[in-house]
Amino acid sequence: MTAIAPSPARVRAPALLPRLVLVLAALLAALFTAAGPASAHAALTASDPKDGAVVATAPAQVTLSFSEQVAMGDDSIRVMDPQGKRVDTGELRDMCSGTTIRYGTALHSGLPDGTYTVAWQAVSADSHPVSGAFTFSIGAPSETSVALPTAQAGGGPVGIAYDIARYAAYGGFTVLVGGAAFILLCWRRGAAQRPLQKLIVRAWVTLTAATLVMLVLRTPYTGSGKFADALDLDGLKAVLETKTGASLVSRLLLLGAAALFIAVLFGTYARKTAEAAEAEKPKGKSKQKDRGADKAPGSGSGSRSGSGSGPDKEANDLLFGLGIGGTVVAGGIAATWALSEHASTGIQPGIAMPADILHLLAVAAWLGGLSALLVALHKVPDIEREAVRRFSRVAFVSVLVLAVTGVYQSWRQVGSWSALTGTSYGQLLLVKVGLVAVLVGIAYVSRSWTARLTDAPAAKPAKIARQRDVSRETSPASVTVPEDPKRAAQLARQRAARENAREKQVRDADPARAGLRRSVLAEAGVAIALLAVTTVLTSTEPGRTAQQASGPDSAATAVPNRAIKITLPFDTGGQNGKGSVRIEVDPGRVGANSLHVWVDDPQGQPLDIPEIKVAFTLPAKDIGPLPLLPERAAPGHWSASGVQLPLAGEWRIDVTVRTSDIDQTTVQKNVKIG
Repeated sequence: MTAIAPSPARVRAPALLPRLVLVLAALLAALFTAAGPASAHAALTASDPKDGAVVATAPAQVTLSFSEQVAMGDDSIRVMDPQGKRVDTGELRDMCSGTTIRYGTALHSGLPDGTYTVAWQAVSADSHPVSGAFTFSIGAPSETSVALPTAQAGGGPVGIAYDIARYAAYGGFTVLVGGAAFILLCWRRGAAQRPLQKLIVRAWVTLTAATLVMLVLRTPYTGSGKFADALDLDGLKAVLETKTGASLVSRLLLLGAAALFIAVLFGTYARKTAEAAEAEKPKGKSKQKDRGADKAPGSGSGSRSGSGSGPDKEANDLLFGLGIGGTVVAGGIAATWALSEHASTGIQPGIAMPADILHLLAVAAWLGGLSALLVALHKVPDIEREAVRRFSRVAFVSVLVLAVTGVYQSWRQVGSWSALTGTSYGQLLLVKVGLVAVLVGIAYVSRSWTARLTDAPAAKPAKIARQRDVSRETSPASVTVPEDPKRAAQLARQRAARENAREKQVRDADPARAGLRRSVLAEAGVAIALLAVTTVLTSTEPGRTAQQASGPDSAATAVPNRAIKITLPFDTGGQNGKGSVRIEVDPGRVGANSLHVWVDDPQGQPLDIPEIKVAFTLPAKDIGPLPLLPERAAPGHWSASGVQLPLAGEWRIDVTVRTSDIDQTTVQKNVKIG
């Protein structure tokens, strides 16, 4: 069957625009579903000094602890005095040890009393910038001329532009991969259809342009937030050395390979498929043709002819090569997200990254193919029924993959049943799951329309299509072109109106096809609601991180008449300043307790230090801090008896470790006293 290119008037049909907007929204919604876990930004879990703390003497340094790995530079932590003058040395200290993510900066000595402001900015391991600020006071609070910044990193006009580019990239990827998969797996004749060609080429252009914009805006997005910094070549060079920059460059290289794939798909493959279709025509009778119209050229035709050669074999060989090459390119592009964003950090990255790639590919196959099907239903009325049935099977498999990978990703981000119902992230996730269930239900209705479409007679649309071809050939306007430009324009509009009327007549001639279009549009409508929820979800702290950040550390559970034992890593920043402190509170209940503190070096050997202090605080009852200075019992061992804890509850233990005259730090842990 020869493809007829639509006229420009038909391509710009206004009635199609709202539907295509809905399809685009559905695509973005699905990709927000895939990208939702990308909101797993690092969170500040503790600081020393704490926010709002009043310390008796000036600390030697300021330290920040995070929920996950972050990238920081020498200027990432800034400490300012009440007059706004920086009092930090500008040198970043890496104090990470095991699962503890902690960074700090040293302060100048001899700081006067007053309120100091700490402003920090970092880039999460999932590539998103995070920032914050807090104050602490030395001696007593004072007035300060420093205003806490209200703008968040990655916000403002640059953040909006970057986010638009990021989601446009998701949408372009979905339509590009899903549209190509729809042609190769469901409707091989679609490679020669102009509407599908335009859809896929525009998706490639969108993805390429969005990737370039993200690469250029990366420096201001993670830094100053000013568009002018996009022209900073040194900043661009620094971006290229990061994981995110390398992923964006890799994506551009893969898009070059995708351009070659598209050229072969719409060039050689479309031509060979058309030749194979033409070669099939003389072999059967008219009734056999009508039955064979339901099958894509080459899908089983080789077995009927038994030739094993010719255009049909060449088309099948190209199909195999395009399938392998397209899968590799699509998987590679999906991996540029998985390797640089949320899947590459947190727990089980070795499982999360392949799961994220499968999730993205399944989204593309389902909703990208859905967009291609919707365009075909509106612009190519004589689409084969077998193609719709094949897409129904592809969509079903995609939904299964989405369900499995989505459940795993949700568990990875939420972490516990309590976080599912007790955090904003978990509650939004429940709403999102409900919307996905509705979306799957509507998809089931679409499958029922697909079954009716498959069983419906095809004679009437085929007859109308033949009438359309005859009327075009016998139309006087197609033979005689008047010299008057106004008259020619009028005739062109009349032809376009007739073509649109005939196209609508063909579409409406099959009630099953009209029902399928309505159900597909309903899927897009629910996807818009899903988009709204997932947009909020991407800016909400994940349940696992929210619970971790709810306190300096998760509280240890105390059992009556059993000692509480905890171990805390520390780093004072000086020479021999790293190690761990072990604390034992016995019996760990209200009343008198004995306290033992051991300090070990990184090798686990006793570390003798000049001084160690302990304080107990019960924030819920506004009790404390109750200071305690244990006595040195042996090298690396301190103890105290008769430690009175008057009330039950969640007590915070602050341990100040001093390893030299100027190097000290405070670590803390919450424990439950029964």
